[in-house]
This record gives sequence, C-alpha cells and structure tokens, in this order.
Amino acid sequence: MNRVLTTPTIFTTQTTLALARWAVVLLLIAGAGIALAACGGDDASDDSAARATSATRGEREGTAADAQAGAQSDQAAQGQSQAQAQAQAEERPTPVAAGPSGNDLRLAFSSPLTLDPALTTTVSSARFVVEIFGGLLSLSPDLQLIPDLAEALPELTQNDDGTVTYTFHLRRDALFHNGRRVRADDVKWSIERHANPETFSPVAPDFLGDIIGAVDYMRGRADEISGIEVVDDNTIQITIDSPKPYFLFKLTYPTSFVVDRQQVENDPRNWASRPNGTGPFQLAEWNLGEGLVLERWDRYHLEPALVDRVLVRFAGGGLTQYENNEVDIADIGTNDIERARDPNSDLNAEFVSRDELSIFYIGFNTQQPPFDDRDVRRALAMAIDKQTISEVVLQSIVPAAHGIIPPGLAAFDPDFGGIPFDPELAKELLDNSSYAGTAFLENIRVTVPGAGATPGNVIVAIQDMWSTNLGLQVEIQQVEAANFFSELDQGLYQAFSLGWILDYPDPENLVDLLFHSASLQNNPAYQSDELDALVEAARVELDPDRRIELYREAERVIVEDAPWVPLFFGTTNQVIKPYVSGYVPPRSIIPHLRYIGLNMR
Repeated sequence: MNRVLTTPTIFTTQTTLALARWAVVLLLIAGAGIALAACGGDDASDDSAARATSATRGEREGTAADAQAGAQSDQAAQGQSQAQAQAQAEERPTPVAAGPSGNDLRLAFSSPLTLDPALTTTVSSARFVVEIFGGLLSLSPDLQLIPDLAEALPELTQNDDGTVTYTFHLRRDALFHNGRRVRADDVKWSIERHANPETFSPVAPDFLGDIIGAVDYMRGRADEISGIEVVDDNTIQITIDSPKPYFLFKLTYPTSFVVDRQQVENDPRNWASRPNGTGPFQLAEWNLGEGLVLERWDRYHLEPALVDRVLVRFAGGGLTQYENNEVDIADIGTNDIERARDPNSDLNAEFVSRDELSIFYIGFNTQQPPFDDRDVRRALAMAIDKQTISEVVLQSIVPAAHGIIPPGLAAFDPDFGGIPFDPELAKELLDNSSYAGTAFLENIRVTVPGAGATPGNVIVAIQDMWSTNLGLQVEIQQVEAANFFSELDQGLYQAFSLGWILDYPDPENLVDLLFHSASLQNNPAYQSDELDALVEAARVELDPDRRIELYREAERVIVEDAPWVPLFFGTTNQVIKPYVSGYVPPRSIIPHLRYIGLNMR
C-alpha cells in the first residue's frame, strides 16, 4: 500500500505499500504539509516524505495478532534499515560520485527504510526495491501488466468450486545477480517467507490474502500456502478463492518478489544490505546519510538498462542542484512553478507535468468524539474551500479533489461534485450536531507527520478556514513520521492529514482497501454496511462497466459520510535535462529506471 506524506514546505510522492501501505511517485508541492499514504511512511523533511500503502482484502477479519504483527514489522524494518545502512557505511565509506561524467544517471531521493521486499511499506524503500528485485509479473510505464520472471501472462483455469488457478511458466534465462537460475520453488519459498508471521510483513495480508490457504498460513494454522503449487522447476500454479479482476496486479507488488533463500537464511538480519536480487540493477553502494549506487545487471532477462549506474543522493534534489548540474531530474514546487510554466523561461523547455494516481485528504476517526457524529464531519468538510487551496495556496499546481477516485482510472467521475463549500450550511450542521456546545468541539486536534517549524501552508489554511467559518480553534500536532504511522494504525489520532498513491491502476486499491470495515488499512475506522456490500460486489464483478458503476456508487457513499475530506489529487511537476531520454514521470511506484537513456553530455 502506498502512503505518502507531505512535508512542512514540500512534498514529493511517487502506493498503495503498505504499498498496500506504501504507495509512491515524484510529487513535489511546496508548503503542502500533507503526507501521502498509499504504502508506508518516510521521515518528513523539507524535501520529501512518502508513505504508501496497498489494498487489504476486506474479507479478512482483523485480529489483535494482525495489528501487533503490523506494529512489529515497522519496528523490524526500521531496525533492519539502520543496521543495513550502518554496515554499508562502515564497509564503503567513499561518498557517492556527483560529477556529470560517463553514462551515469544522477538523482536525489530520500533514504530507503529497508530493501527487504516483505517489509517495504514506504515510497522511499519501494522505489529501489522494484529496481533490485522482481516477481512473476510487473507493470509497464503505462501501467499495463507485463511478464517479468514469467514467460508470459498466466493461463487461467476456473475450477468447479469457484476458485481460479493461474499457471505461470518461468523464463529459463531469469537469473539472480549471482548467476543462479530462478526456479519455481524460489517463487514459492519467497512468497511464503514474506507471508510468514515471523517475518512481520504489514502488507502480506493485503496482497497475498486472496490465495487459497494464505490466511491459515499467516495465522500459523498451516505449514505452507496450499494455493501455491510447484509443478516443476519451470512451472508454478497459484489458486485464489474466487475470480478477482485485480488479483494479478497484486503480484506486481514486492510481497511477491523473489529473494535468495540461501542469502536470507545465512544472514537473516543484514542480508538486505547487499541483496541478491533478480532486477535490472544491483546495489553497489549504500552509504549512510549520503546516498547509494545502483549498477546495471548486464544479464537481466528483459532489456538491460541503458545507463551504467544510477547515482542517488539522499538529500536535496531541488532546482538549485539541477541548475548547478548536480542532478539530471528535479521536482518543481510552488516557489518555482510560475517560472517553469513561463514560455520565455530557460526552464520551460525542460518542464513536464503529469497526473499521478494519488490523492491527499483529511481523515477523521469515526469512532472517536466528535467525529462519530456524521454532521460534525460534514460540517468540517463543507467549511473547506478546496478551490482556494488549489488555486491560491498551491498556485494551481494540483487539481482540487471532490471525490476520492483520481483521474486516470476508468472509475473517475469528472462530474461528481462531492460536498460543496458552504460555510453557512456548515455552521448550521455543526450547531445542530450532537456535540454542539460541548467541550468536544473545543478540543479538536489534527495530527500530521513532520517536524517542521510550521505544519505547512495547506494545513494552516484549513485551520484558518475552520476558525473563520465555524469558530473552531483546531490544534495541529506534528509527529515524527515513523511514530506517526505506527500510532495511526493503532487508531490513536482523532483526525489526521495524509495522502495515498495507488499501487496499481484499479479502484479496489483505494476504495476497498481503505474503507471496507474489515480492512486493516481502514484508518478512519469507518463502518458502513452499504459501502461493504458495494465493494464486496465489485471484487468479483467481471463486467468492467458494472465494476465502474459499483465503485462510483461506493465513492458517493464515502464522500457523503465524510470519513475523509478529499483535498486535491497529486501531480508530478519536474524539469528534465535535455540529454535524458526515455523518461516519463511514473504515475505510481514501478520499475522504470532501465528505460532511461543519456545522450552523452
């Protein structure tokens, strides 16, 4: 899943993990102060912060054990990341090169939390994991399903008991970076390792729970996942509980990526500091606090990368570095957007803008006062002028969001107006609510990830609107990102600001994952029988047009009940050096670096 968080003055995003909290992508908005969560959470800084989460299966019943495993996985990922980075710093103290020499692509990103696919829940980690590892399937730059370790998209068999079996044939030239061939038992072992409760993956239930026997295995009631069968070295079958149009998309997420069993078992704690993956790039260096280097894997089974290396800085990435010729691609925020848009500007010819599959929002805990009252939630939603936020605060760098399904998905409804901006009706709703005149309206707190001097221009603007239009003095609390996501998942916040980037282009990854009453990613603790019925029907609906109708109906239920206040959809705004070829800003977290070329500088 892909959670994305914005930062005090800028946010950069790329989902959904997990990606079912991670989520994903290069979005930069100066002064936004909101986090994006489609998958996980990164430290909030002035450069970027992103947490992505992916979808959880609604039919899974949530348990205390599940919640504890998720919390432990965050701690495990953080501890492992620090140990990995420290080991790299001690082993390779030389800083990452910065010069514009050779066939090296130079980028700036935030530091990954971990490179273990099972524990990947943040954009900062996922953007590297998808380049170093791979699974049976992947996503193309235009977000189409493509084979990776598999020779082709799988054969499908509908079984008499209503289950569906996918048969995958592996490529015979797919190799680990140490030259060992990838076999079917590597795939099975890796998926079961990621789903093993002792691994503490927070995303495994979301992405693997549809497979027959996966829930029993994750709960310690089985020794293997019965729905994964190794037929021979080159053939593996995966059986899911019912026809689900989105299931193959889930196999593009890191929880299905193949890892080297021998490496993991020989060094369970630190193996991911130098992982033996199957992707287009190998990790060559990881220097604590400085950066990392990815080197092209020349024997990659698809097309090898066009560049020799990717040199990544763990700081900066802004326009100044770009203009100093220190990076080849940079994000454009609100401070520089007018210059980049100006046809007479030196930047204009190098400027690109592209919609992301992401949304930013205010969330309410619907089980805590005063937000267990629908009228209170709707009043606060109705008192926010989204157009002013989009056009004035953010200088039209992103579009206002009236629904929750982003443009780019077939289910996006451009005519849906959502809850209108109406201060008078908002005040009337609040005054007639069950909490009118009580202390509950005097002690509202919105928690945001970050540690800046101010929580960001967007949040401050919303705080002012609530004061002006409703007479509410709302407190804004900042919490360091790692603690923020842990406490959010425990339901400790009354209200929160966040963002979500989809892990794959299907509304299930947003509508079902984040709002079904049984979903572990349902941070607003939202309960709606009507919503549950709609998304449960959409899960198994094979008619594309009917699926769209179901998700649009579900969107209306959610927006009208206001467990979220959608604010704006994400957009990537960047400048790209003229000698960079083949790069299109990704709309989600996908492997894309191998497509980028350099016309020698």
